[in-house]
Amino acid sequence: MLTFLGFAMIATFLVLIMLKKMSPIAALVLIPALFCVFAGKGAHLGDYVIDGVGKLAPTAAMLMFAIVYFGVMIDVGLFDPIVRGILRFCKADPMRVVVGTAVLAAIVSLDGDGSTTFMITVSAMYPLYKRLGLSLVVMTGVAATANGVMNTLPWGGPTARAATALKLDAADIFVPMIPALAVGLLCVFVLAYVLGLRERRRVGSLVMPGEAEAEEESLVTVGSGGSAGRTDGGAQADMKAPGSGGSGSAPGTGPASDAVPEGDGFQGLDPDRPTLRPRLYWFNAALTVALLTAMIMELLPIPVLFLLGAALALTVNFPHMPDQKARIAAHADNVLNVAGMVFAAAVFTGVLSGTGMVKHMADWLVGAVPEGMGPHMALVTGLLSLPLTYFMSNDGFYFGVLPVLAEAGAAHGVSSLEIARASLVGQALHMSSPLVPAVYVLVGMARVEFGDHTRFTVKWAALTSLVVLAAGMLFGII
Repeated sequence: MLTFLGFAMIATFLVLIMLKKMSPIAALVLIPALFCVFAGKGAHLGDYVIDGVGKLAPTAAMLMFAIVYFGVMIDVGLFDPIVRGILRFCKADPMRVVVGTAVLAAIVSLDGDGSTTFMITVSAMYPLYKRLGLSLVVMTGVAATANGVMNTLPWGGPTARAATALKLDAADIFVPMIPALAVGLLCVFVLAYVLGLRERRRVGSLVMPGEAEAEEESLVTVGSGGSAGRTDGGAQADMKAPGSGGSGSAPGTGPASDAVPEGDGFQGLDPDRPTLRPRLYWFNAALTVALLTAMIMELLPIPVLFLLGAALALTVNFPHMPDQKARIAAHADNVLNVAGMVFAAAVFTGVLSGTGMVKHMADWLVGAVPEGMGPHMALVTGLLSLPLTYFMSNDGFYFGVLPVLAEAGAAHGVSSLEIARASLVGQALHMSSPLVPAVYVLVGMARVEFGDHTRFTVKWAALTSLVVLAAGMLFGII
């Protein structure tokens, strides 16, 4: 009964948000509350919610202060050189823009945190997508899939969880997986190339006025002064992409009023914005490197690091109180949107765990594996990692399900290392799960409806995960 209710609850949630019948926040709260009553445990709903909120509160705090920190870094111009470098590569070519999105997301993902990756990627690429009229769901889909592959880094979370759950060395799990993960990343770049060609055919090629450098600058400044024409005689380049679904009414503003457009008007990373602090560039760069290093080395809990970093960044860059208040206000909508989504997700995860639905679902899936598949438990684990890491949190999968799969594999002579490596292949899909707080940063800042993002991304992310699994088997890693 709980197994059926668990799958029915998840299916109902996904259908309602993809059909845009409910907002994600409302669905995350009301659907699990309703199914908790159906399960006959409505009297315990409060306990489940409080337990879920308690577990996700540190994540909400981390996201809140990370948004403020990286929003301030965007305000003061820390990432402007990255934007200019990407634009020099892109040269107003939709194919290059999409490939550049994948490359940027993969590089920034080295910090091991999805929310910061999405904040930086969207801040850099959003103005360009708006100017060229490209589909914003392409941007969110490519960024999420690239980050999902890179999320398998030992400091990203899943590898460390697998190592802890099975009492293995993280290096023994990750290092042999590098070739398969490299193939997965290559798959993302190929996917970005194909999607970019499709966008190029849809919007046509663009001709920007002036010399090459002027062309690049015209893409990072306010777009009202220049004229950009399509060689196919289409609409102006800075108009909304027709039928893209990318400029939907997802709540929340961008990372800063100076960095992201309001409404349909275009506003790039204005090189003359008053929040720039060029004299403090190297201080801000050093502070960011120190913050990411401390995060990787786990010197302090991540929420504490971002809290301290945000306070220091605000104090040094904006020493006057009115300026600090203005910067906090500029990011308040995004903070409220993301934090609200995280706490709403706490209701969903709290009910799933508290009622026992998630355990019954996992047991049912593991029990459904045919006895003859025992010697192939690594393959089974890899295949199961796709739906299980999408419908469950990483903690639930790696600490609740993976030990059961490893035990079943050991009974048929399959090593725990192979099981652990196979468990990583679903991460490309996991990063678009409604249970991942970072994905709400991505869609909120890109102003993409979560349902649109899900419909577009799931198939490509699942394909990437299967490519990683196939490569792991081909190389004899899994």
